[in-house]
Amino acid sequence: MKEMNRKNQYFTDSVIRRMTRIALDVGAINLAQGFPDFDPPKAITDRLAEISQIGPHQYPITMGAPNFRQALAKKCERFMGRKIDPNTEMVVTIGSTEAMVDTIFALTNPGDKVILFSPYFENYHAQIIMADCEPIYVPLVPPVFNFDPAVLEDAFKQNPKAILICNPSNPSGKVFTEAELKFIADLCIKYDVYAIMDEVYEHIVYPGHKHTYMNSIPGMWERTVSCSSLSKTYSITGWRLGYAIAPQPIMDRIKQYHDFNTVGAPSPLMEAAVVGLEMPDSYYKEFGDHYTHMKKLFTEGLDRIGIPYTDPQGAYFVLANIGPYMKPGQTDVQFCEEMASKVGVACVPGSSFFKENVGNIVRVHFAKKDETLYEALNRLENLKKIMG
Repeated sequence: MKEMNRKNQYFTDSVIRRMTRIALDVGAINLAQGFPDFDPPKAITDRLAEISQIGPHQYPITMGAPNFRQALAKKCERFMGRKIDPNTEMVVTIGSTEAMVDTIFALTNPGDKVILFSPYFENYHAQIIMADCEPIYVPLVPPVFNFDPAVLEDAFKQNPKAILICNPSNPSGKVFTEAELKFIADLCIKYDVYAIMDEVYEHIVYPGHKHTYMNSIPGMWERTVSCSSLSKTYSITGWRLGYAIAPQPIMDRIKQYHDFNTVGAPSPLMEAAVVGLEMPDSYYKEFGDHYTHMKKLFTEGLDRIGIPYTDPQGAYFVLANIGPYMKPGQTDVQFCEEMASKVGVACVPGSSFFKENVGNIVRVHFAKKDETLYEALNRLENLKKIMG
């Protein structure tokens, strides 16, 4: 038979989703794939129950249901500080993953280069390769994951088409400061580069830090695509409601790819989610306080156990050092698989996120109920005895 596409040799299946399957098989607590085990806001699920009876149940308008886009535009305007046209500057997608894919295909041609900070969310590498583009990696240096300005400008000098930034960052938890974003913006303008922003954790930022939207930086609206979703903000990761926001010339291209990739997002879920988009400011304050509580509970537990980790500024992940618990010659993937089976806690090997060779780092997430986190910490207390 004829040869199939060769691009898949440059990436594997998702290691994050693979660890979820392993967790299910062995009965481990899943701190690998980043979804909560607590319920969405009751107003949203109550509305979904109503919609299940009355509809809509058929295809939506391709770019997203009008009332959903209008509510989403109003919500985004509150936080971005600029007027968003729901008809010309927005498209609703199947999660932020589709928004990113559509954007990369809309902005790049085969052979183009895309700057990517390392560590990065594993999807980005695969998405860039699928678009026949070449990633340029710029390291974020732990423990606070700052970048070297000179190294970053060297990457811009290689004539990239775009830079892709997750802010707040998965997996590092870095929240880029306004000064850092202004520096990046100056480079984008100087070298004529698009900014593709993944901002799904925009409302999970811890005290002392602030999320700044790249498209709010002077001169950047014209060259920025902001991708996000409702998944994390309303604890509905399975609903797969994402979106992209961009100026009309870029959005017109993104909509073309969206139209032929997925046709449209689920009609009943968009209808039900409108009530979430209309939540008052108090919701986001309570939401942030809840994540601050979960972070405190989990990181204090890691401190008691003695597992070193990096302190996240945003999102809901820690990068933990498991070097003392690894066997000679053991890879981080092998360690994570054994840990899920023997310790009963699933995490993600750091090699999934870093271009650099880091064999002793794992990503663990804490978006879980208190009782889930306490049980996970109880199991992790046995890490040295079982794995060391």
